[in-house]
Amino acid sequence: MTALTATAKPGAREISRAAGFRVELTRDWKQAVARWNDGGYSTPFQHRQWLDAWYGAFVGVDDVEPLIAVITDAATGEQAVLLPLIRRLQKGIRIVEFADLDLTDYNAPMLGGAAPRDAKAARALWRDLKAALRRLRGGADLMRLRKMPVDLGVRPNPLALLDGASPCSLNGNIVVTGDDYDAWRFTLERTVRKELERSWRVFTRDPAASFETVTDNHEALRILSTTEVQQGTRMQSLGLNFILNDETCAAFYRNLVRDGVGSGYAVVSALTVSDEVVATLLGIRSGARYVMIRISNAGEKWSNCSPGRLIIERTMAALHRDGVREFDFSIGNYAYKRRFGVARLPLVDITAALSWRGWPYALRDRAARELRKYPRLAATIKRALGKPPSREES
Repeated sequence: MTALTATAKPGAREISRAAGFRVELTRDWKQAVARWNDGGYSTPFQHRQWLDAWYGAFVGVDDVEPLIAVITDAATGEQAVLLPLIRRLQKGIRIVEFADLDLTDYNAPMLGGAAPRDAKAARALWRDLKAALRRLRGGADLMRLRKMPVDLGVRPNPLALLDGASPCSLNGNIVVTGDDYDAWRFTLERTVRKELERSWRVFTRDPAASFETVTDNHEALRILSTTEVQQGTRMQSLGLNFILNDETCAAFYRNLVRDGVGSGYAVVSALTVSDEVVATLLGIRSGARYVMIRISNAGEKWSNCSPGRLIIERTMAALHRDGVREFDFSIGNYAYKRRFGVARLPLVDITAALSWRGWPYALRDRAARELRKYPRLAATIKRALGKPPSREES
């Protein structure tokens, strides 16, 4: 396995043997995950296909270096935690963080049988991980782990048990439908149900109108290309900076769709009228859970049938018939999500300085977390700094 040093011999490893946990750091994602025996996924974003696509797209990007931590029990060798991380350089500061770069909605460790289940064991793991990172060749100044769920299935997230874990400014948005989809629909406000019914009637006035979930790779990639165009056009009209269509991000999504549609992990759905794509939705599925990650529509021409909300509801209905019971609208507290009756999923962050260079950033993160306790003051300071307001609807 390749170590994180240009001078290391092939097969060399960076290892901490401190009491408690053994931490091995590597930059080869595929080799690390091939050794990981635990088949469970913390969230759909820790699925191997997501991370294969992510590392495959970003592995050659300047100042971004894969850094996967494989952590085992020092006494027994039992697998504890796999952390899909990167090390990147920002303004001269070497930051260790999750493989994310604003593409992964939920970050989390992958848990093995020896993963900590209480705060004491979590602190030991955290101590040994930081010690290994401080000894890392090339150095590290700051560890910043963001957007982590508190619970990972029926098990606690060990990183959320740490004293330094604090509420994230973002949260997830989840709908659990139960087995009776129609009964769930009747929990929505009457105006929402009637609007969805009206939208479907308006859309299907054209006999060529249809909804489908796409299973052919070539067609799925064509739909993704339409998503890119529609989202790019929308963001340009709003005057917003849009990163999802840059070369590396676009490569990531193409990897994800190309390699994930056949297995059912990547779910591409579309509203079409003949050859025209009216709306698209890209999501990922792991068992009975589905997460929406990109949505687009053809704009003003089709606004009379609310294509964005319509494709969400049609996709939910289709996936429910196929066994999905938990529909995750992901981060971002927009009004359209509330219309579907979402419940908020709390997330936590944790920051740790690994060198003296990282201390100012760790302190700034802490100050920002404290400031979030006072929303009005935070908004005033944001305006004073000239930062634009959030586009999330109140």
